Amino acid sequence: MARTPLPRPYRAASIATLVLTTVATIVGLFVPGFYRDDPVLLPQVYGQDLLTLVVGVPALAVSLYYANRGSLRGYVVWLGVTGYLLYTYASYAFMTAFNELYLVYTTLLWLTLFTFVGGMVRLDAAALKSELGEMSVRPYVVFQLLLAVLVSLLWLSEILPATLTGTTPASITDPGLPTSVIYSLDLGVIIPAFALTAYWLWNHRPWGYAFTAVLLVKIATLGGAVLTMVVYMIRDGQSVPLPQIGIFGTLTAISLGLMGRFLLSLSPDSEPSQ
Repeated sequence: MARTPLPRPYRAASIATLVLTTVATIVGLFVPGFYRDDPVLLPQVYGQDLLTLVVGVPALAVSLYYANRGSLRGYVVWLGVTGYLLYTYASYAFMTAFNELYLVYTTLLWLTLFTFVGGMVRLDAAALKSELGEMSVRPYVVFQLLLAVLVSLLWLSEILPATLTGTTPASITDPGLPTSVIYSLDLGVIIPAFALTAYWLWNHRPWGYAFTAVLLVKIATLGGAVLTMVVYMIRDGQSVPLPQIGIFGTLTAISLGLMGRFLLSLSPDSEPSQ
């Protein structure tokens, strides 16, 4: 039976994303003094670039290949990695100091946003749910709620004391930022997305299954990026709170396990759309 390939605009957008992401990460990692950010931020940027180049780019290339061959597994991973890159280049476009790749970051922002939204709309959520059959949703619901609570507590432990005392968190003042894009993205987008997805999944709504699959891939790659940042920060002599290492390390490991279980529950012959 013939498989339905990805529509040409999504293929083209993903190929352009692969090329631009490869260029951006190689320049960032290997051109000395390219980033103009405060030294306290540089280990985080280098860690993000390294994970994106070593894991994100190959994962997007392989998943794009299989998604274009009509594989539901490939399609889900393709969307998840695209979501990771959307988050990454939204951060770069809004947070990093202006440099010669600014237009590359903004281009990657709209390319990944276009691909992610269009890809999600095209996904047949009801068919995905049907493929999973009687798979227990409890571990996925618990994990997503746990992630939402832990990350909320982690950021609020910095935000609330500063709010009550009329000061600014050190993570903002030390690098000289006006505010934290990471706080904004996590508290304004990512955490509500996990909470809503957990609610939908608990009620066995098709889009709960769809967003769970995509968010698991996204959090696995993002968690890996955070841990890579931690390595760079420690090498730079910066102090990293042990709870943050423990939280992100644990969440990354759990997300990898749950992601593997989810993907293996899908039939290799399943297609993402009808």
